[in-house]
Amino acid sequence: MCGRIANTLPHDAMARLFRARPANDLPEVPDFNICPTQDLPVILSEADGRRQLAMRWGFLPQWYDSPAAGPLLINARAETVAEKPAFREACRHRRCLVAVSGFYEWHRAGERKRPWYFSRADEAPLVMAGIWQPWGPAHRPTLALLTTAANALMTPIHHRMPVVVEEADWPLWLGEAGHGAARLMQPAAEDRLQAWPVSPRVNSNRAEGPELIEPWDE
Repeated sequence: MCGRIANTLPHDAMARLFRARPANDLPEVPDFNICPTQDLPVILSEADGRRQLAMRWGFLPQWYDSPAAGPLLINARAETVAEKPAFREACRHRRCLVAVSGFYEWHRAGERKRPWYFSRADEAPLVMAGIWQPWGPAHRPTLALLTTAANALMTPIHHRMPVVVEEADWPLWLGEAGHGAARLMQPAAEDRLQAWPVSPRVNSNRAEGPELIEPWDE
């Protein structure tokens, strides 16, 4: 799930919100059609404070000798992330937060798939749990988003949803507030998100613009 993302959040505002030092190479915003293998803005915690930097959406385990050496790992299941060889070390030591405007999910009805757009009901940034892995000689940071079972809003569309992290829990997920981050890997509260159908143009890599997140009536 969570195969495409929309982000209109200004990087400077997010740096202030998270009290993070921004990198110089953050991806351009707004972008209403972010695909796997593109960069996402990510918040992580280091010894000297939080950083905001770009990461490739698509986790690359250390044993991949090229980005195409195995499956494209854009998501990691919360139920098994601590056990899977590709993810378990990152889950313990390299957790991060990904703040975006919203994400798309597709509802399948027979042979037809229709995109829906999900965002926070209170219009705040949607902050998702992630894990990351440096890869290759340049130690490029690569990212997977955590998913969990769908809540009641999401269930009619898809059986999985991203792990949404509330502001009070940001320090715990980032490893700044001790142990216990596993308890955060739960479905979002029933009233936390809102959703509506959007144009099937989201399926096109060339599609762009705010019309992609507007309600669409066939």
